[in-house]
Amino acid sequence: MLGVHTAKLPDRLSRFVLRWATGRSILFKSVFVVCAVAVSTLLRFAVDEVLPPGFPFLTFFPAIILTAFFAGAAAGSAVAVATGFIAWYWFIHPVGTLSVTTPALFAMLFFAFIAATDILLVHLMTAALHRMVEAEARSSALAHARTLMFHELQHRVSNNIATLGSLLRLQERRLGDPKARAAVADARARLEVVARLQRRLHDPSRQFVDMGDYIRGLAGDTVAAMDASGRISCRYEIDSFRSEPDQAMPLGLVTSELLMNACEHGFAGGASGTILIRLSVAGAEGRARLVIEDDGAGLPPGFSVTGTTSLGLSIARQFAEQIGGELTIRARPGGGTRSELSFPTAIPRGPQAEAVPEV
Repeated sequence: MLGVHTAKLPDRLSRFVLRWATGRSILFKSVFVVCAVAVSTLLRFAVDEVLPPGFPFLTFFPAIILTAFFAGAAAGSAVAVATGFIAWYWFIHPVGTLSVTTPALFAMLFFAFIAATDILLVHLMTAALHRMVEAEARSSALAHARTLMFHELQHRVSNNIATLGSLLRLQERRLGDPKARAAVADARARLEVVARLQRRLHDPSRQFVDMGDYIRGLAGDTVAAMDASGRISCRYEIDSFRSEPDQAMPLGLVTSELLMNACEHGFAGGASGTILIRLSVAGAEGRARLVIEDDGAGLPPGFSVTGTTSLGLSIARQFAEQIGGELTIRARPGGGTRSELSFPTAIPRGPQAEAVPEV
């Protein structure tokens, strides 16, 4: 938080400068010029007795700089001209004559050079701040427009997916073949899960995902998509950690496929039961372990996760490989099924992570 506030300080300073340096009325600038000339002259007379010879412009340079800063370059130039003549008349020998002697001429040339340099630098600084603030405003407007377009795109995508899900649900109700109905139901459930995943991860400003909250919400969404909320309950033993969205999406798809498999096969025919979801993190090894256990019907004889022809489990296995994980599915002691995914908490950056699974 300290770093964020510190990063905003230059922006606040630039806005403060521009607020003072621009948009001032002629009356304000005129009053500022008169006050700057009067105050700097009075100060110069006040310190004249204690200053050694050779400092006729000591109090006038700050007046020029402050006027150029607060009232603009033109006002600063006016103060420079006025104070130049005052210094020439009262503080450059011979005093009270405006004589054009060689020492006086060199002193005035020096004064003119320093005053012009100060005014120019203040003007350039103000112009640079103008450009910086304008560029920042354009960047903020573009970022805001990008965010609005992104949210609009996500909204349209969500609506389109919901429409497809509704069409599949209507088609499912019209089918008489149980196998065809089950296939359409699987497709519809997967589509609904993908839609909910997309809504959970669509925020463009989100850099990390809290995996504890993510898995809990995803499990509820998946069971609801399978129309099993009333007969299947979920229990959680979750150690939360943060992950990147690039890892959260495939991990969510693996989790949803395993849960869908448990709902469809472990609790087939409207059976009820419980699914236990564990998520633990081994800090020393940098790996996490996701375990999904159900007390359902269990696995068929001779089941092998690598040799299965199930589309859902094939999807789960390939997405597990994408995040560098290892998926195992075996019988649970006491009945039911135990699925375990071991994966690194940091997403791998090799070619394997870049690949898109073919299903």
